[in-house]
Parts: sequence; C-alpha cells; structure tokens
Amino acid sequence: MLKMKRVSQTYDMKVFTDTGDYFGDVEESILTATKVFGWRVRATKSSFLNKVLGSAKGVIVPHQLVKSIGDIMIISKAAVPSYSQEDDEEPEAS
Repeated sequence: MLKMKRVSQTYDMKVFTDTGDYFGDVEESILTATKVFGWRVRATKSSFLNKVLGSAKGVIVPHQLVKSIGDIMIISKAAVPSYSQEDDEEPEAS
C-alpha cells in the first residue's frame, strides 16, 4: 500500500545512500508548481557529506536520485560528490 507524507514531515529527516552511508539531514524541499524538484541536504558533523564538502554547509539532491522516503530518506550513491582518501593526504615533497 502506498503511504503519503506531507513535505513538512521530511524536514530534519536522516538521509542515507543506497550503500548505507549516513549522508546528512533534510533541510528544505525545492518545489515547482506541480512537483518536488530537489532536496537541500545539510551536512552534519557525523555525516559522510561533511567529510567530502569540508566547509560547505550542504548540497542539493535532485528528486530523481531519491529512491525511497519513509522513516529515513534513501538516495542513490550517484548523488555523492566524488571523493577519495588521497584528497586528505598531504603531497610528499620530493
């Protein structure tokens, strides 16, 4: 059975990727006249998004990348900005 939610019920909802990484919290929805265009996700201290973005406060996730909304929101891993562990390491002096 399909359950409906109000957009206001999604605020502060936890967002996870489809691989299980904690992504952040929903801060705002971006609406057009007839549909949801995207979601502004806030980077929290313990989120993967905070590690990737550094000083930025969050990202906008297009609604097409949202897989499920229930008690939590699940998004596609494609929404995650590219990141590698090598970005954290300082380059070695030669």
